[in-house]
Amino acid sequence: MSATMIAKGLAAGHGERMLFSDLDLVVAPDDVVGLVGVNGAGKSTLLRTLAGVQPVEEGSVTLSPPGASVGYLPQETERRAGETVRDFLARRTGVTGARAALDAATEALTAGTAGADDAYAGALERWLDLGGADLDERAEQVAAELGLTVDLDHPMTGLSGGQAARAGLASLLLSRYDVFLLDEPTNDLDLAGLDRLERFVTGLRAGTVLVSHDREFLTRTVTRVLELDLAQQQVRHYGGGYGAYLEEREVARRHARADFEEYAETRAALEARARTQRAWMEKGVKNARRKATDNDKIGRKFRTEATEKQAAKAKQTERLIERLDVVEEPRKEWELRMEIAAAPRAGAVVASLRDAVVRRGDFTLGPVNLQVDWADRVAITGANGSGKTTLLGALLGRLPLDAGHAALGPGVVVGEVDQARGLFLGDQPLLEAFRAAVPEKAPADVRTLLAKFGLRAAHVLRPAVTLSPGERTRAALALLQGRGVNLLVLDEPTNHLDLPAIEQLESALAGYPGTLLLVTHDRRMLEAVSVDRRLRVADGRIAED
Repeated sequence: MSATMIAKGLAAGHGERMLFSDLDLVVAPDDVVGLVGVNGAGKSTLLRTLAGVQPVEEGSVTLSPPGASVGYLPQETERRAGETVRDFLARRTGVTGARAALDAATEALTAGTAGADDAYAGALERWLDLGGADLDERAEQVAAELGLTVDLDHPMTGLSGGQAARAGLASLLLSRYDVFLLDEPTNDLDLAGLDRLERFVTGLRAGTVLVSHDREFLTRTVTRVLELDLAQQQVRHYGGGYGAYLEEREVARRHARADFEEYAETRAALEARARTQRAWMEKGVKNARRKATDNDKIGRKFRTEATEKQAAKAKQTERLIERLDVVEEPRKEWELRMEIAAAPRAGAVVASLRDAVVRRGDFTLGPVNLQVDWADRVAITGANGSGKTTLLGALLGRLPLDAGHAALGPGVVVGEVDQARGLFLGDQPLLEAFRAAVPEKAPADVRTLLAKFGLRAAHVLRPAVTLSPGERTRAALALLQGRGVNLLVLDEPTNHLDLPAIEQLESALAGYPGTLLLVTHDRRMLEAVSVDRRLRVADGRIAED
């Protein structure tokens, strides 16, 4: 079914803090709308509002036709206890809900309830449109194509991170919604998964709104851009793709700054002229008073006329100031200024594995022989499930070896941003969880550091687990700046980071003097960050380019 989503006058905020207002959006078939803005600008809030997951605070969201199906796939793949992969796929594709509605309609039809015929016909049509009739067969095929080799009756909670990412992608590829709302669909996908996702999105006839911080993915998929500018409290639409958006945004920002500077210069010049005219007028009044006793009528008349002329000129200038079209100064948006604190140099050999083997269920890493030396900058790539995170765990001594030897060099201080951002997943307030990692820092210093990363009073006292994925990632990056490290380990660091923060991270890595181990599928980051070694991991084996 071809469907159009129409949003008019939407507004949303957190308490007294407004995120966006007067937002209009039409999503027609074949549209791929890229939703961009800094973390906290309201992108996920907007998607949830469009999806009906959270109530509309102001404005309206309508569908044409009204019965069109909307698929909302949130940032993090939810793994429910007791839910199998098959059940997960049915839920995410909407088939579970449609099946329940069809069963209820069937019972009503059997009971002879008034209007049951129409309700049953509608429920059946929806279940068929969402692909319920052949979901099991398609699920087996798509899972095999994606390399998700587990049985579909396997519990979701038992999947590895790579397997869960494949299951999440499968749920998207199997979906047959009329409108798609995708929040960070690129997170945790490997290069093959990204390619498959790109082909899926560009081949959709359904209208799509997506949030992604993968710059290459945005460049290849979106047809237009909606920007939530939190700093200026504005909503902006840009036609064309992501590359055109970047160019237009830069031009618009230059023009906005130039317009304000022209306005400010004009106003300043007029105000200076008005001050001069008032000064001359006041001087004339004083002279007139001082010489009021003169019998020179002609002189008095001349002085009076000159004073009146200056007063008229001053009023005329003031009217010019009042008639100026006010141009507000563009507000400077919050910008992450990141540095990575370096600890003193470690020894010549930072980490090593010798004939190392790690077995995790059916998966085996190794045997691996690898040495990482001081100031090596190593990019580690490979498909999901190939063993990249296991390799990092073995190198850092976090995973026990089944055979071989692992060693960290003397003086090595590890700083890590792991995939799960595990340090900030507990019930402790963020401030306490952060201080536990840097106990030597005073609470005031911790607050100041977190504020530099956009985590202010409203964040630091909340349980860390309640923070958004992007906020937890910024906390992990703040920790790198808060304590010196000489072995920096980044496992998919761009997941959940906004685009300005990714660029700041790339800049910080350029100036970092220590040893770097970087795992990422972000194609732009792999191009931007200078490395001198590249390791490829495939099926538990390591090869160096």
